[in-house]
Amino acid sequence: MADGDLSRDGGQGHGAGAFRILHVSTGNVCRSPITERLNRHALAHRLGDPYIGGLVVESAGTWGHEGAPMEAHAATVLADFGADPDGFLGRELLDEHVIRADLVLTATRDHRAQVISMGHSAGLRTFTLKEFTRLVRAIDPATLPDPEQVGGVVERARALVRAAAALRGWLLAPNEEADEVHDPYGAPITFFRSIGEEINQALDPVVTALTGVPAPA
Repeated sequence: MADGDLSRDGGQGHGAGAFRILHVSTGNVCRSPITERLNRHALAHRLGDPYIGGLVVESAGTWGHEGAPMEAHAATVLADFGADPDGFLGRELLDEHVIRADLVLTATRDHRAQVISMGHSAGLRTFTLKEFTRLVRAIDPATLPDPEQVGGVVERARALVRAAAALRGWLLAPNEEADEVHDPYGAPITFFRSIGEEINQALDPVVTALTGVPAPA
């Protein structure tokens, strides 16, 4: 299945056994669409079909442009990585998105704070993308459930979030900028590409930890 087939509608991959990952930025036209589609693309390559593993990847924006396409430069960046930009429509972040999410990964600390302020016990499952990457790198994969077992990918993902939350107070960022992905909105394609590479590098250890499958050489 192409990663573009992993639609966000409620009819696919949203059963009780699913694990939902929500990427959040401001307008949901640049950073979070790039992150969503790169994440889906990586999962498709590791698992063959992410729905088999029960992972569902979505995105929304704190000031989301509802129904808007992603920025043209964002689509170009995704194409550079071989990911599918087609069919994307922006969404405004709603309570229901946070309630359904098992893991919320935000572009910045401000976005993280906004998600947590919505309530729904979101604090223990909401991180900036780079913060989560830093925490995941410190978790011994041998302590996580075997993804090869039935339901193992979902159980592994849930255990990973719990472990990351437990580490958060101990493994702090070296500086405030370390957990930020800056907004490329309105910037030239060169800056979009640098942000795309930054996001891709941050996602790689996360996808490896979630699936137990390293990136292809």
